[in-house]
Amino acid sequence: MPGNKSIVSSISISSRLLFTLTITANLLLSACSTAPLLPYTEDDPPLVLMPVSQAGIADKRGRFREIFCAIIDQRGQTLPDYLPCYQALTRVGTEPEGTGKSVNLGSSERGLQAVLVPGIGWSCFSNWLELNGSTATHIRRFGYDMVTLEVDALSSSSNNARQIRDAIMAMELDAQAPKLVLIGYSKGAIDILEAVVTYPEIRKHVAAVISAAGAIGGSALANDATQSELNLLQHWPDAQCTTGDEGALDSLRPSTRKTWLGSHQLPHDFPYYSLVTYPKPERISSILRSSYDKLSLIDARNDSQVISYDQVIPGSALIGYINADHWALSVPIARTHSTIGSVFVDQNNYPREALLEALLRFVEEDLATSGRD
Repeated sequence: MPGNKSIVSSISISSRLLFTLTITANLLLSACSTAPLLPYTEDDPPLVLMPVSQAGIADKRGRFREIFCAIIDQRGQTLPDYLPCYQALTRVGTEPEGTGKSVNLGSSERGLQAVLVPGIGWSCFSNWLELNGSTATHIRRFGYDMVTLEVDALSSSSNNARQIRDAIMAMELDAQAPKLVLIGYSKGAIDILEAVVTYPEIRKHVAAVISAAGAIGGSALANDATQSELNLLQHWPDAQCTTGDEGALDSLRPSTRKTWLGSHQLPHDFPYYSLVTYPKPERISSILRSSYDKLSLIDARNDSQVISYDQVIPGSALIGYINADHWALSVPIARTHSTIGSVFVDQNNYPREALLEALLRFVEEDLATSGRD
């Protein structure tokens, strides 16, 4: 009977989707493994962990909070996934006071363009997300712009750095002040860092670089997985991705990232900013709980995929701790898949439109204040 075929097809799709969701949620970690996530080694460069005030990190959370809260208070309830500001941001330690200055909520004077570089597996499931472009539509109301660069979903950061370079060089950009704000989500952040180091010709177009839940120091979960497991993302419904050079997972391993950071100097042509996901435990979606718990064996201050301090670019300005898990920051699953949202990604709501506007307004003001405009 046709009706029975339809039911069987739906069950098959749901089973496959649940399987791929579970794989991705745990960054393909092996549930049976008992090896340490960070094994003993003498090959990594010497490492230290210290307060940002002692590590050359500028703490600019106070002003970012003022800008983000002003946007949420002014128009947040008209945007999707409203959260009051006190719930949207996490206070960690002693946060600097704000400046008390007014916040410009009108048109941008500089017209910055956000260039988003997504994380691992993006082109495997971006079609399934059914994004409606609401974030770009929102910021364009105020004279900003946004584009998402398509990089290989399963390739290495060195491969994707070249793709970022080629995309930027192909843009029609004027010779005046640079307007591109490169925003790297998860693995996208390390793809960007490799691009600006390896290809100096793009630097003149870059106004700033932002790590948004970036895997700057890598993720220990990548030590417990294989690239062949990661390649299963090609079976996501409506996936349009290839295995590429199959180097994505190695690029995310902590030893790879720490070694790269220790042997490469970031250029000083533009400022760097770090936006860290630091969710309260109750803000972790149920499907991400197992990977959160596993990373918690190292440090409970994680977003289910990356530990908080591994998200900070060396020498950057720390601008905020976001009360959202790794997916909630940039992967709006629950907006278009309500059943999955209510059961598996039940903490996926976050005011992303307001957040991107706040990021661009903060960067624009900070560039002007520092004389970089």
